[in-house]
Amino acid sequence: MINIVYDPRYNFELGLLGRLHPFDGTKFRRIYDDVCALEGVNIVSPGEPAATEVIDQFLSSIMQKKVRDRVFVFRALEVPQLPLVSIEYLDKKVLTPMRWGVAGTLLAANRALSDPIVEGQAPVFWNLSGGYHHAMPQSMEGFCIYNDIGICHQQLVKANKLSANDRVLIIDTDAHHGNGNAHTFMETPNVTILDVFNQNIYPTSDYTRERVDLPVPLRPGTDGDVYLGQYEAALNKVGDDARIAFVVAGTDVLASDKLGGLNLEIADVAAREALTLRALKKHCIPTVILGGGGYSKDSAKSVIAAVKKCATPDTRTI
Repeated sequence: MINIVYDPRYNFELGLLGRLHPFDGTKFRRIYDDVCALEGVNIVSPGEPAATEVIDQFLSSIMQKKVRDRVFVFRALEVPQLPLVSIEYLDKKVLTPMRWGVAGTLLAANRALSDPIVEGQAPVFWNLSGGYHHAMPQSMEGFCIYNDIGICHQQLVKANKLSANDRVLIIDTDAHHGNGNAHTFMETPNVTILDVFNQNIYPTSDYTRERVDLPVPLRPGTDGDVYLGQYEAALNKVGDDARIAFVVAGTDVLASDKLGGLNLEIADVAAREALTLRALKKHCIPTVILGGGGYSKDSAKSVIAAVKKCATPDTRTI
């Protein structure tokens, strides 16, 4: 069983503002509509967005002010600063949907840790949103305002769902290096990071790339066969001692995505998620899959294909 975490308020209803960025803000609805009735899929919703108080606990004092300032939010979203667009509008149209995404990650992680293991398989929760892997306590960038994995880890420790010493695994298969996660957990050695990324594109920080425990830097234009081969080799190095795994399953690896610079097809993305779940199932690790980046017309199609491949009876136990 795969639990899909979704709420209609994940979707970014941006109007004209949506033309300034290639992100498909309503793809979550299309994914949900296509997978909600599948056998082997259960739909859950967070019910309410993550509270600003919870997010503020994670942010530095300076960042608490910046996320409420339109100038810095525009900069992080990588769109021109429109003079007539207020912070209230940005909060309603962009930040609130992202807080819903954070809430989905919080729900998924709490349920993944508390739901029972069934027939040797740990729970799998697939949040269609989230995966904001460029955000960190001191910064927001790359269309990422809140680092949902960092916020979630902090709240799990605070609630004694995880101890400060429990091992956590982050697998990042987005085309872009997850500098926000690397920076967030820079001084947290019990968090293991596996990161597969285009080595020639943003972000190129050596400081954060060096934090990655299992790096898989790829050349621009890498195709599905090479990508999957190198990724599987890295997965084989993952240990079995993690209490929970977070997977940033970005679809910007697609050949049709102009921002990722890689050359995967829809079937390759589906095969990638199946590889991920097979490896984590082998170690019986509770798993939270997150949306990550994806800026092409094929992004939703690839997530739908991946859910179908991983949830159908003949493949979900691979």
